This record gives sequence, structure tokens and C-alpha cells, in this order.
Amino acid sequence: MHSLVAFLLLVPFASPALASERPNILFLFTDDQAYDTLGVYGNDEVRTPNVDSLGKRGLVFDRHYDTTAICMASRASVTTGLFEYRTGCNFSHGPLGTRQWASSYPRLLKKAGYRVGFGGKFGFSVSDGKGGPEGNNVRDEFDFWVGGPGQTSYRTAANPTLKKYADEYPHSSRAYAAATIDFVRESVKAGKPFQMSVFYKAPHRPVQPDPMFDDVYRDTAFRKLPNYGREAGKHFAPHSRLGRQYPRFVEWGYHTDESYQAALRKYHQLIKGVDHSVGMILEELKRLGIEDETVILFTSDNGYFNGSHGLGSKVLPYEEGARVPMILYDPRHPKSGALRRTGAVTGNVDVAATILDLAGVDVPDGYDGRSLLPLLDDPAASVHESLPIVQVWGPEATRCLSVVTDRYKYVYWYFEDEKRDLRPTEELYDLKADPYELKNVVTEPKHAEALAEMRRLYDARVAHWRKTSVPDHGYPEYGTRFQRKDAGQGAE
Repeated sequence: MHSLVAFLLLVPFASPALASERPNILFLFTDDQAYDTLGVYGNDEVRTPNVDSLGKRGLVFDRHYDTTAICMASRASVTTGLFEYRTGCNFSHGPLGTRQWASSYPRLLKKAGYRVGFGGKFGFSVSDGKGGPEGNNVRDEFDFWVGGPGQTSYRTAANPTLKKYADEYPHSSRAYAAATIDFVRESVKAGKPFQMSVFYKAPHRPVQPDPMFDDVYRDTAFRKLPNYGREAGKHFAPHSRLGRQYPRFVEWGYHTDESYQAALRKYHQLIKGVDHSVGMILEELKRLGIEDETVILFTSDNGYFNGSHGLGSKVLPYEEGARVPMILYDPRHPKSGALRRTGAVTGNVDVAATILDLAGVDVPDGYDGRSLLPLLDDPAASVHESLPIVQVWGPEATRCLSVVTDRYKYVYWYFEDEKRDLRPTEELYDLKADPYELKNVVTEPKHAEALAEMRRLYDARVAHWRKTSVPDHGYPEYGTRFQRKDAGQGAE
């Protein structure tokens, strides 16, 4: 058992003046969390008061995208501020290179004098060779480490770096909070600003929620989004039905009312565990008197379909797969204290730049990401004209490149195979008029001008890919494969 009273009697507080010059920074990062799973995003069925409290006092991002919607590549992009084709890191491609890691936010914050900690699923290795267990080759660069390779485990005791918390916190979501509290206390004692990244396993499968919350959603009947079910995916290119996302609609139980409700209850129970963990951390910040000196970012590595368009899992570039919650709470900002929202298009590559900007560390010139701090001053501003959504993992036929702006999304499927009736196909969605992507408007004359503009942005992205991608790991060839050909219009 941890004794807070005994700790406070022994540990002096850090100088408020020192802490206010460079804020403490907490980066809270979930795994597989859909954008509509928090109360602050309009879901009145969920119970997420602690994360919601951050949104109600900070800035909520309504158009935040993971530029690759799968964990390994997304985590590399979050850490380095680079798009996937510039990190060279994803399943079946390879590890993150040491050159890219050299400009990552943990490395740069460490050099700047921050105490840097990490907990959870690291998700990628750093190597100029074949790599190794995720995070093991950089863990010594952190002042505090309760991370793990692979998927990690929900059983605290099964995670070697975390197991000392197992007796009191048998489920990892709460154990990561306890570990974070220890790191924060150590940092306060040392009188140094800190940055802690907590990469939760939840709500990723396997479905093993904390029994502490078994009763929270026992009687909840979860709604279905307007794009739920197979009918809402028939207008997609046939390529979208050739990966694991399609069979998982049935395999993971989204296809019947009873199994859908069971799946959603367990999924949200896992998120409830994260929310409780966040509450533990917030309470400790308040007890230590540093809540007004600690900036908090909350987001996820990719979204989750939960049956939308007749799909399960993530990876594909549609909204439920690629868009995620994002909250930035800076208690020092004069406009903080009340919920504000931004519709600016932002992405996972912006996290590293934002963390560095908060710490007063120069953002490397080579970053693809941009600091999100200007949006705290003006939520109506923009930081990107457009962002790519990269999909170069899994069956070749499912690989595609997309571009999203503040209104439209353009998807280009390059793969062709006459035997399977697959041909280059393009899709266009008007996200303001059709946020659930129920109609491909690529053939509609009233969107012809928008289509031309989205094609221009797409072509520019492919050119950037050819110019800047890593020279290996199979990425240069996609600078050619993704060049537009005469494309079909998708299914009607």
C-alpha cells in the first residue's frame, strides 16, 4: 500500500516559480478508442467524468486524425512528428530508425532537462537493423520506465516492469496510474519539471475489463451510429471488404443486437477503467499542489469501427477507423476553464510538436507535425490545409492513400486485379454534409470543383512521398503505386 500521508511529510514541494516557467506535461494515450466514446463528445450513455473534466476546462478537437490508423505506425508518428512514410515504421515494414528517434520528443525533452517517464505499451522498436523487443533499446533513456513490449497484458502481474503494483491494482489501467503517481512524486521531490507518457492498453482486445466496473454498463443499451451495418458499407470500393475488418463485424459480435450490446458494454467498461485511472492521477496532482502547472493531452492511437459500415477493428481511412478523441488542457492559458471546441484538421503527428512547444523546446524543422498551441488562442484557426491517412499494411488489395481537409475526404485505392474485378477507384465524401460517410459524391457535378482540388492535394501528397520517404522498408515503391490512374467511381 502506498502511504500518501507519509510521503507528504517527507517530501518538499518544488518551487512554484520553477514549475511555472516550464510546465509539467502528461500525455495520456489510449489504444483503439473511437471518437464518440466520451461524454464530452456528445455520448450521454457513457460515464467518463474525469476525461470529460479535461475537455470541459480545455480544448476539444472534433477533427483529429491518426495519419496511420494502426498502433505501431501511429505510435512512431506520435513520438517523432513524422508521417509513416518518413518513419519507415509499421508492421511488415520495419522498426523506427535511430535518426528519427534522435528528434523524438522524449529524447529532446530529456536533453532540455525534463524528467521523462513512460508507462504502457510502447509499440515499436528503435533500430537501424531488424529491431527487437519494443522499447527495450531506448528504455535507458527514460528516467522512469514501466513500459512493455508487444501488446502487454491487462493483468498487472504479467507485466515485469509493473508487477510491483499488482497486489493493490491487479488491472493494468489502475496500475499505470499508481506508477504515474510515483513518477510525479519523484519529480516533485527532485524539483524538476516532468513529462510522463502513459500508453494504456485499453480498450484494445482481448476483452478483459477491470471487474471493479462490472456494474457500470450492466443495464445500458448502447445506440448504433447512423452508418451501422453492412448496408452502410456497400458504396465503398470492394477493396475495403478484403481485409480483416470485414469478417470481424461478425467474428467480434457486432452483427446481432444481443452480441452488439455485449461487445459495446465490455468495450466501454475498458474505457471506464482508463477514466478512473485518469481520475487517480488528477487527484494526486491536486494533492501535490501542481494541478495548475501541469498540461494534459489525451488522445488515442487509432479509432475503432464498432460495426460502422459493417466493419470491425480499424486500419481503413474512414472516420470511425482514423478519427479519434483529442483534448488539450493547459490550466495556465487565460482561456482555459470552460469547454471550447475546434474543427481544425489536426493529426497524431502534431502531438510531438505540441509537447515540445509547451516545454519551450524548438520544434525540429523536419517535422510534419505542427504545434497545436495556436488553437488555444483561436480555435477557429487552422494548422494544416490537409492531412494524409496512410494505409500500407495488410493485404495489398486493401492498401490506399487518403487526404482529408476541413470539409472533404478523398480516398484512392490503387490496386487492380481483373480476376477479382478490382480496379483503381476513388471516393469523395463531403464530411460537413455527410459526417458518417454514407454517400460517395465523386460523380456529383456540384462537387466537381472540390474533386479537382482534392485530387490536387492528393497528387501533392504523393509527390511529397516520392521526395521524402525513407529509402527502404518498402516505402519508395508506393510513391509510384499511389500515383493516380484513370479511376473508377466506387460502388453505387
